[in-house]
Amino acid sequence: MEVAGDLEAKIESLLNVEKKMRLDNDVAGTKKAVTDILQLCYEAKAWKTLNDQIVLLSKRRGQLKQAVTAMVQQAMQYIDETPDVESKVELIKALNSVSAGKIYVEIERARLIKKLAKIKEEQGQIAEAADLMQEIAVETFGAMAKTEKIAFILEQVRLCLDRQDFVRAQILSRKISPRVFDADTSKEKKKPKEGDNVVEEAPADIPSLMELKRIYYELMIRFYSHSNDYLEICRCYKSIYEIPSVKEDPTQWIPVLRKICWYLVLSPHDPMQSSLLNSTLEDKNLSEISHFRLLLKQLVTMEVIQWTALWNTFNKEFDNEKNMLGGSLGDKAAEDLRQRVIEHVICHYSFNLCLLVLNM
Repeated sequence: MEVAGDLEAKIESLLNVEKKMRLDNDVAGTKKAVTDILQLCYEAKAWKTLNDQIVLLSKRRGQLKQAVTAMVQQAMQYIDETPDVESKVELIKALNSVSAGKIYVEIERARLIKKLAKIKEEQGQIAEAADLMQEIAVETFGAMAKTEKIAFILEQVRLCLDRQDFVRAQILSRKISPRVFDADTSKEKKKPKEGDNVVEEAPADIPSLMELKRIYYELMIRFYSHSNDYLEICRCYKSIYEIPSVKEDPTQWIPVLRKICWYLVLSPHDPMQSSLLNSTLEDKNLSEISHFRLLLKQLVTMEVIQWTALWNTFNKEFDNEKNMLGGSLGDKAAEDLRQRVIEHVICHYSFNLCLLVLNM
C-alpha cells in the first residue's frame, strides 16, 4: 500500500510539472515529464497504472505531438518486458488507442498491430490476425523504410494465404511491384532536401531486399499452387533462381533448377513456356542435373514420347521432390504430366500430317 501511495504521489507531482511545461509550450520539458511518468510505472511494474497514464496523458488538453510520439515510442520498449500475454495485449491496446488516427505515429501503430497480430496467430486465431493486419495501409506511409513496407505487406499476404483467402492475397500482393527487387542498392542514398519526408531506418529484424524477394516469390508460389498455374509457379522459381545468393550456392540452386524443369514440363505449351524452355536448356548449370536436360530435350524435339518409358525413368525423381525445396509437386501433378505427354504426341502426329500434306 505504501509503495502504491508513493507511486501515486510521484506521478501526481510529475503531472503538475507536465501541465506547466505543456501550457508553456516547452516541448523538451513536456517530453521529459511524460516519459518520466511512464518510467516510474515501468520500474514499479504497475502495468495497469502504466496503461491508464498513457491514455490520460494523450488526452490532456493541447497535448503536444512530440510528447505523444515520445510516450508511444518509450512505452513500446516495455512490451517485451511484460510478465504475461494478457499484460502485453493490454499495453499494446492502450498504445494502439492512443496512436489511432494520428499520422505522426502511424509507423508505430503499424508495428503495434503487427505485434498484436503475431500474438493472435500464436493463439491460433489466424482470421483475427489477418483482419488486424488488413487495417493498415503501409504503402501510404511516406516515412516508413521501403523494406519495412514490403515486409509488412508480405505478412498481410501470408496471413491471407493461411486463412485460404486467395482473392485478398492476390489484391495485397499487387501492392508490391516485382521491379522493386531490382533496385540498385549499391547506390548511395541521396540526402533529403529541406522539406522532404525523412525516411526512417528499418528495424534490425526486417530482412534485406533480396531476402524479401525470396519470401515474395515463395508466397506467390503458394498462391499459384492453389490453381495449379504451373507456368507462373515456374516463373516464380526462375526469379528465386536469379537471386545472387542462390546462384552462388549449389545446395540452393540445384533444388530450384529441378523445380523449374518440372514445372516447365507440367506447363501447357505456349510461347512463354517455349521461351522459358529454350532459355533453360541453354543454362550451363543444367549439366549438373543432366537427366533433367534429357527430360526437357524430349519436349523440344518432334519425336513421340513413350509415357511408360518416361515415367519409369523419372518417377523416383518425381517422388523425391517432396524432400526438396518447395516440397512435392502437388496431387494433380502426375496426372497433368501424363496429359502433357499426350498433348506432345498429338502435336507430333499433327506436325507429321502437315508435312505429308505439304509434300503431296
